[in-house]
This record gives sequence, structure tokens and C-alpha cells, in this order.
Amino acid sequence: MSFIGVAPFIALLALAPAQQQQAPGDPSPVVRRLATTARLAADEYRVGVRDGRVIAANEVEEARLFLAEARRTAGLLPAAERAGTIASVDSIVWLIDATASPDTVDARVQLITTAVARRFNVTLDETPAATPSIARGATVYREQCASCHGTLGRGDGPAGATLSPPPANLTDTTLRGSSPIDYYHRITIGVAGTSMPSFESRLSADDRWAAALYASLLRLPAPQGAVPVAYRNFAETARMSDAQLLAATGVTGQPSIRELSHLAAIRSYQADAPGSSGAVFSMVRAQLDTAFALVERGDGAAASTKAFDAYMTFEQVERSVRAKNGGLADQLETAFATVRTRAAGGAAPAELTAMRGELAALLENAERVVGDTPSPFNLFMQSFVLLAREGLEAILIVGALLTFLTKTGAGHRRRDIHIGVGAAVGASLLTAVVLETVFQISPAHREALEGLTMVVATAVLFYVSYWLLSKMEVVKWNHFVRSKVQDAVTGGSALALASAAFLAVYREGFETVLFYKALFISGGAGGTVMPVVAGILAGSAVLVVVYIAINRFGVRLPLKPFFGITSAFLYYMAFVFAGKGIAELQEGGLLPTTILAWAPRVPALGIYPTLESLGAQAVLVLLFVTALIWTFLIEPRRLRVTSELVPDAVGRGAGADAAGEGAP
Repeated sequence: MSFIGVAPFIALLALAPAQQQQAPGDPSPVVRRLATTARLAADEYRVGVRDGRVIAANEVEEARLFLAEARRTAGLLPAAERAGTIASVDSIVWLIDATASPDTVDARVQLITTAVARRFNVTLDETPAATPSIARGATVYREQCASCHGTLGRGDGPAGATLSPPPANLTDTTLRGSSPIDYYHRITIGVAGTSMPSFESRLSADDRWAAALYASLLRLPAPQGAVPVAYRNFAETARMSDAQLLAATGVTGQPSIRELSHLAAIRSYQADAPGSSGAVFSMVRAQLDTAFALVERGDGAAASTKAFDAYMTFEQVERSVRAKNGGLADQLETAFATVRTRAAGGAAPAELTAMRGELAALLENAERVVGDTPSPFNLFMQSFVLLAREGLEAILIVGALLTFLTKTGAGHRRRDIHIGVGAAVGASLLTAVVLETVFQISPAHREALEGLTMVVATAVLFYVSYWLLSKMEVVKWNHFVRSKVQDAVTGGSALALASAAFLAVYREGFETVLFYKALFISGGAGGTVMPVVAGILAGSAVLVVVYIAINRFGVRLPLKPFFGITSAFLYYMAFVFAGKGIAELQEGGLLPTTILAWAPRVPALGIYPTLESLGAQAVLVLLFVTALIWTFLIEPRRLRVTSELVPDAVGRGAGADAAGEGAP
């Protein structure tokens, strides 16, 4: 399990003088080095011994070499502690000479290193709180490790061809027992008896951690799946081997590719701060702009290097993109490779323009995939208002129907209304099941279905918001409801009355199902369920209170503010869904993506810098302005003119409506 570098092992010992100088003032570096070398010895010994027999003599020999280094390091401790610590290290050597069990050696190492650390009040293995930069790790690996270990970590680098022992194959499945901190130890200390040096003085701790994490991922497939909250703390997972993490997540036996992909997702989980992914994409675009400018100036080699830098920057979010859309990540990798190759080969202007446009569109989609996540509060409020508005409208409609029956002397037919309402609720639930089933059986067309759902939701939301706006005059409300049920009541048919109630309520139910599906889509794959469900529960509680207030205590609701406020909110949601719906269709390949470099990006409003999404939202704004002009300027003026021409007719109609104003 050797990690081989390019310098001789003597570099490991060359650090001793520097540590000798540090010891009198600060024993921390010596204590940490002692603990690290002793632990590495235990790791190597575990690989070399099984069931009391030596199965890999070279691994046991490496363990002895690490312990020899630990003994030398113990000699750098203050005089009062030196002899006792050296004797403790010697006790580990005796266990190895006796071919003791690896667990016994591990326990002795843990006991000794913990005691030394406590004696000097030193914290061992200060792991980073946040996951190291994988992009930086890739750069460090390429510059410091790839010449021996190979680009893909298979131990086939050109500089390692003459080394003995040869460089380790970092993709070997036997490394499943190693953790990122084990890689960090080897990078820090080097590997005894091999050509791999210590990088303690050559790389910063951050760079060593980044390289360690990158190296630990080389044998794993691309990450897939959501990372449980319990495994998002790198300070904890860095100490767990792959085997331990697999066992902790319930994997037994030989792990499948899917399970290894989930392990990779845990290892590479980045708890990005808000806006950090946006900063990464901005840097990628800036680096690509520089690369394309270099191509235009005829400096293909420099352009290829700058394009590679852009790809390395993209690596910071590549695994997040792949976890949510593997196909998009593959397309981006291919596009980056094409740009690097063609930049070095002197691409023609037309080809350069095409490559630039394709990569810009892919990056736009990737940024939406990674960074476009509404806040939980925003999702909660949208969910709450949706249910409260749709449910309140259903209550008002049913209440109006029941009141109308009582006033017309048909109170005995209330049961028909209840049957229609119950059937509408059942049909709404069935609609939700059917809609979700369509999504489940058509995964290949998921982006297209999501986009179409959001576009349809946009149209319905806008219609409903305009309908509510046009009903802000409360005197029209009762007339609107009564006109829909008059024929059913006078006809005397129970089916007709139940059907009228069904249609009135099912319309609300269908809208609710459609809107919630669009809301889940807009929220993305992670963190959507809880705030949306919380909004549903809060909305349901409000509806219960409203229902009791209306039916038990005869409370009259202020319908005019209700219509006005919900109309504005529904229009806001329609505007957001319009932008996100077009974005989903672009991601599904049903619409082109025309980037507008000057346009802003405001995911909370569904605003993206593409001609198609901004065009759809511009149409919606135009329709909204037209609706406002019609509702508040043209229609009132038209009604005034009509009232002047036919005062009696209008007065009688208005009076009839006003008589029932507010009666639900």
C-alpha cells in the first residue's frame, strides 16, 4: 500500500533537524509526527498480517520502518518525556516481532499516541471543518503525484517506471480500508522504504488535505445520490475508511456501482455557502473568455492551458452537477475537452463561436442545476398561500351553493352538494396519483415533462390571477356563483346539482395538484418536501378555522382584499414558473438556449440570462399590464357609460348583486 513520489526516502529524515529546532518551544509538530508515523505503522501491519500469519512481508517491513521513524521522532521530545515515549514505541515493535493481532497493535498505538498528546495538550489530526477543494486537489495531484502514480492513479506514471517498489495503484480495491486521513498521513510523512517523500514542508496543510481527498476518490465512480445529513461533516467522515462508511450506510458484502457512487457523493459533499457555486461559475466563464481571447490572438498553447484551468475550476462543482444530472456533467466534460484540443490546434473562427455558444449554454444549465434552490421560507410561503387560496375559494363556492339552496327553499338537497364535493376531492387525489405516475414511468423525458408542467401551471396561474382580479368587485361574486348552479337547481336533478358542485370544486382541486407539482419541480431535488409540507399543514389549519368561522359563527370574509392580495401573489408565482419552466425545457433539449451576457440572474424570481426565458416572462408582464389597464381603466369607464345610457337596467342588476354581497 505504498504511496510513491519522486524523491528518495532520505527526504523523510531530512525533516528531523527542523523538528529538533521546533521541539524546545513547541512540541506540537513532534507529537503529531510521532502519532502519524505510529498510526501508519499500524495500518501497514494490518495489511501484512492475518490470523497470526504474515501474508505480505513487505507491508510488515514498512510498518517496522515507520516505527523506526516514530522512535527517532520520540527522541526529539523534551528530555523528561523522551525515554518513556521511546520505550512505549519499542513495546509496539515487540508486538510486531511476536506477530500479534492487528487489533492489539492498533489498541497499543491508540493508547500511546493519546497519552502523549494529552501529556503535551496537543490536538492530533486537526481535520478541516469543511470538505477540501477537490479542484485544488486535482491540481496538486497533477503537479506532484501524476508523474509517478499516473493521471488516473493506476501507478503507471512515466517517472514511476524505474522505481522499486513501484508506485501504488490508487484505484486498487484493497484501499477500501483506507480513509482520507490515512492518505493525508502518507502525503505528510511519506512512505518508509519507498521513493515517496514527505510533503510536510513542500505543501501547505490545505493542499495536502485537498490532494488526499482527491486521491481517495480516484478508485470510486462518479458521485450519485443525496448525502444524508449525518454524513455531511468532513471532520468525521475523513476518519472513516470506505469500508466503515459503506457499513454505516447499510451496505453489506460486495458494494454495487450505485453504492460506490453514493459513497463518492458522501466523500465529495461540499457544503457550499450561499452564492459560492455562482462565484465558481463566474470564474469559469471569465477563464473561458480569456482562453477564447488567446485563441483569437493566435496563442493556442496558452489558450489550451487557460481552458484547462477553467475545467479545474469547474471541478469544484462538477460532482454536485453529476449527482443531480449525470448526462449534463458528461456533456460538459466533453465540451471542455473539445475546447482544450481545438484551442491548441487552432480552431477556425466559426468553429470557435460554435464551441463557445455550446459551452455557455451547458454552463447555464449546470448553474441552474446546482445553485437554483429556493429558500425554505419561500417554499413554505408559496405552499401556504396556494392551499389557503385554493381551499378558501372552494369553501366560498360550496358555502355559496348551500346558501343558495336554503334561500330557494331547496335546503333538503344539501346532500347532493356534499356528494359532488366528495367526488371532486377524490378525483383531485386521483389526478395527483396519475400525474406522478406519468413522471415515474417516463424518466427519460423528465425534464421535458417538468418543463411542460410548469408552463401549463404558468398559464393557469395567470388565468386564475386575472380571474380573481376581475372579481375584485364583491357584488359580482354571488352573481358569478349563482349563474353556474341556477340551471341545476331548477331542473330538479340530483345528478345535475352534484355535477355542478363537482365541477366547481374539482377545478380548484385540479389547480391545486398542478400548482403543487410545479412547486416541487421549482424547488429542485433536495430540501423541498419539508417546507412545502409545513406550508400545507399551516394552510390546512387556517382553512379549518375559516370554515368554522363561516359556518358556525356566520363570519363574513373581506373578499375584496382576499382577491387582490392572492391575485398579486399568484401572478408572482406565474412569473417564476414561466422562467423555470422554459429553463426545464431547455435542459430537456426541447428549446434552444441563447445566452444574454448582459442579463441578470435572479433564481428567486425565475430570471435567467437566456433570450427564451426572458422573452416568456416579458410576454407575461405585457399581459399583466394589459389586464390591469382593462380592469382598472377600460372596464370601469365602459360600465359608467353603460349606466348613463341604461340607468334602470344597470341599477336593478347592481342592486340584485349587492343584496347578496358577502354571503358565502
